[in-house]
Amino acid sequence: MGPLHLPALRRSFRDHDLKTDYLILPDGERHKTLETVRTAYDWLLQRNADRQVVLVLLGGGVLGDVGGLVAATFLRGVHYVQVPTTLVAQVDSSVGGKVGVDHKEGKNLIGAFYQPDYVHCDVGYLETLPEREYLCGLAEVIKYALIADADFFDFLQKQRIEILRREPEPLKQIVQACCAIKANVVMEDEKEVSGRRMILNFGHTVGHAIEQLTSYEKFNHGEAVAIGMVAAARLSAQLGYCSETVAQEVSDIVAAYGLPIQQPRYPRRRWEKSIQRDKKVRGDQVHFVFLKGIGTVKVAPTPVSDIATLLLS
Repeated sequence: MGPLHLPALRRSFRDHDLKTDYLILPDGERHKTLETVRTAYDWLLQRNADRQVVLVLLGGGVLGDVGGLVAATFLRGVHYVQVPTTLVAQVDSSVGGKVGVDHKEGKNLIGAFYQPDYVHCDVGYLETLPEREYLCGLAEVIKYALIADADFFDFLQKQRIEILRREPEPLKQIVQACCAIKANVVMEDEKEVSGRRMILNFGHTVGHAIEQLTSYEKFNHGEAVAIGMVAAARLSAQLGYCSETVAQEVSDIVAAYGLPIQQPRYPRRRWEKSIQRDKKVRGDQVHFVFLKGIGTVKVAPTPVSDIATLLLS
């Protein structure tokens, strides 16, 4: 999506007598690799970039994660600005300072905590998003309501038609609400020391496993997270953390926003092996984010084998 908006951004820089150059990196999760990072290093070195350089990351979540890692590590750290053009980037990945790339063994296993100097969100960029990409961003929006704000959940239910139409006013409210929730959590636990930041991973343990099991080809990240949230709510009900009614509400709103809810079928051992690579795993337990009610979650160490078994029940 970046190239669509690049000419206007460069014109604005020229209007302020700022010198710019640009590199277009390949899009998609399969390019979220150290090889792409190396491409950016080579480009910067060929231009004799020094520590005064400012990287402006115009694009979606993958570009933000990759470019953020480049900023964190090039010359041991340079300034960077996030200009997210996708919904998932505006409400989630551009805020909080998590940057990194995937490894063949799992998602986001190589990275750092490195905060941008500035994040510029313009909901006008969302008009050019393909429908599938837009819906994937809504999965993260639903996540924020589920983990922290029951009133926001009600808003998403009542404004569903307007949101699906991409009307600017509800979109602004969505971006503001999600960024506020994430900023509050990150300020409490920027580098995941206390464990508070783990709540942001609701639905992601199963979602990341689904992405890895399907070789990052069948589902987009948001689709995998959508399935993961439905699965996490169902497991929460099975273990007594929430009611079956709450779990059904999660499934209903995810489906109402046009997102998948049915998890793929794999043998227990394959689920277990994939979940074992989750960054929240300690020994044979994963710090799984369970739903207690709409707007409330609980992180509980749970045997990986138990999660894998419950997914098949």
